[in-house]
Amino acid sequence: MQVIGAGLGRTGTASLKIALERLGFAPCYHMYEVVGSLARMRQWTDVAQGGARDWDAVFRGYRACVDFPAAAYWRELAEAHPGAKVILTERDPAAWYGSARKTIFRIPLLLRHPLAGPVLRALPSRTRPGAFVRMLGALNRDRRAIGFDRDSAVGYFERHNAEVRRSLPPERLLVYRVEQGWEPLCAFLGVPVPDGPFPRANDGACFWSEFRRTLYGRGGGPGLRD
Repeated sequence: MQVIGAGLGRTGTASLKIALERLGFAPCYHMYEVVGSLARMRQWTDVAQGGARDWDAVFRGYRACVDFPAAAYWRELAEAHPGAKVILTERDPAAWYGSARKTIFRIPLLLRHPLAGPVLRALPSRTRPGAFVRMLGALNRDRRAIGFDRDSAVGYFERHNAEVRRSLPPERLLVYRVEQGWEPLCAFLGVPVPDGPFPRANDGACFWSEFRRTLYGRGGGPGLRD
């Protein structure tokens, strides 16, 4: 593992995944790798429930990782890979919450709904949707125990970012916004700036179509939008 993404979802992590792979840090592990694999969902459920954390097994074959759930375990990953550099993707907190509320918070909120919740929790664990619900519940209990309302979520977001900033030396950490483009990212990683624009991927408009395709095994993953 050479690059660890500590930024939470909806901070440009899908764009960063594509950028890192273009820069030679491929493949890069993202939530889409998890959603597309029943085995990986079970693996993360075990991690969240206190099972043995064999990070080499979880990320075998990957040179970088970004997005949830990896970002929630950034500290353990940074300790397990002391030579890896860490990138904290950030975003305006209000804009982040607005995006998260429409996308990554939808299922946790549905799980708390008095009618939808029991239906979702009853999905068979042998299926991808059922395994995803169980994994998400376990991960949220372990690393994301928030109310998903604006104040609670923004507070969690700001505490997470502050803890990453406080815990890592500046030579190992890049605090980064994807709108900054290639230059600061390439300078931090010590690689040349590539030709072409910085990638844009997985915006709110395409989130659910990509998520459904990946979860139900019809391809998918972060779609590139230059």
